[in-house]
Amino acid sequence: MSRQRLMMLTIVALFAIGAALLLANRRNAAPDLHGASLLPSLAAELDTVTSLSVFKGSPTPTVTVHKQGDQWTVAERGNYPADVSKVRKLLLTLSDAKIREEKTSNPESYTVIGVEDALKAGATGSQIELLAKSGKLDVIVGKPASQGNFVRRAAEKTSYVAEPGIFFEAEPRFWIDTKLLDIANDKIQSIEFKPASAPGYTLRRVTEPAPKPADTKTSSAPAEPKAAAAAAPGSAPAAAAPPPPAPAPVSKFVLDGVPSGRQANNSDSLSPLPSTFSSLTDEDVSAAGDIDFSKPSILTVTLTDGSVITLTGTAVGDKRWIQVSAPKDAALTAKATGRAFEIASYRYDQVFRPLEQLLVPKPAPAPPKTPGPASSPVPKKPPGPPKP
Repeated sequence: MSRQRLMMLTIVALFAIGAALLLANRRNAAPDLHGASLLPSLAAELDTVTSLSVFKGSPTPTVTVHKQGDQWTVAERGNYPADVSKVRKLLLTLSDAKIREEKTSNPESYTVIGVEDALKAGATGSQIELLAKSGKLDVIVGKPASQGNFVRRAAEKTSYVAEPGIFFEAEPRFWIDTKLLDIANDKIQSIEFKPASAPGYTLRRVTEPAPKPADTKTSSAPAEPKAAAAAAPGSAPAAAAPPPPAPAPVSKFVLDGVPSGRQANNSDSLSPLPSTFSSLTDEDVSAAGDIDFSKPSILTVTLTDGSVITLTGTAVGDKRWIQVSAPKDAALTAKATGRAFEIASYRYDQVFRPLEQLLVPKPAPAPPKTPGPASSPVPKKPPGPPKP
């Protein structure tokens, strides 16, 4: 074999080996995940999810929201009803999350972006665990990144940036259904208040006749000219003006329990604010036995349909708690029985108003009179010399 032929065969062999290596590398290369779903199976299984748990710094979940029958409840709050809108929003966000770029696979770098093991103490990220029809789905959500978050599927080493941003809370109180009461003022017939250590009172709704309209005979408006009032000869008589509608009766609150020597405030001040019992929300919920109600303030609200709602309140440190009893409201009774609710301090003060707020303020005491500067005596003139 000639030397030239041998070189040609060698070059061809090298090209063949190079092509084979290139093809093998392409086959073994990781697929381009840009735009791929973070949790590919979730979109088809959204309606089969029965549990959502959040882990942060512990192998025990900080919060678990799960289905009890047809209702979502918060396990750490005695299976109190959950805010379904928050559950749905997080599930949809996870379903829509797309991988934008690949990040580190080095465990030593996980803490930098917050995707270390979220079940270990001191973890900066949180792990979300979903139970669906196909099994368990786990993803660790780390620090914010651009328009999304650093993430890592719990069973994998590779971390990613996923968008859109995944936002959620790790505390149970942020997952409860906060709707508590929604009573319009015009449905309230009376309010009886018995404070823990102060005079009580009763507010009653009363209806008074509407004020009579002003006497038109005494009106100073000029009379219509007779020529204008009289119909023209041969014309049809003018239609009589319809009578004005009868004025509606006036409804207002009056105060029982006014101390001697004091006066109730005006009716507008006696009436609860429109927001007091309307859209009253809670900030947290607890077993009633875990809250000290040994010195309660009791407010009884009687509605125009005869139903009664009793609110029992107490202050524990800087928090305000109430219990709710509504025998004729089955849904509210199911939510409230055996439970106490934390409400905002300003809402508590609107509900449990002390008697002094319903009275005309006492006149300010007159300032004490200060004596003026003492006048200095006028010196007497000394007697002059005797006259000759």
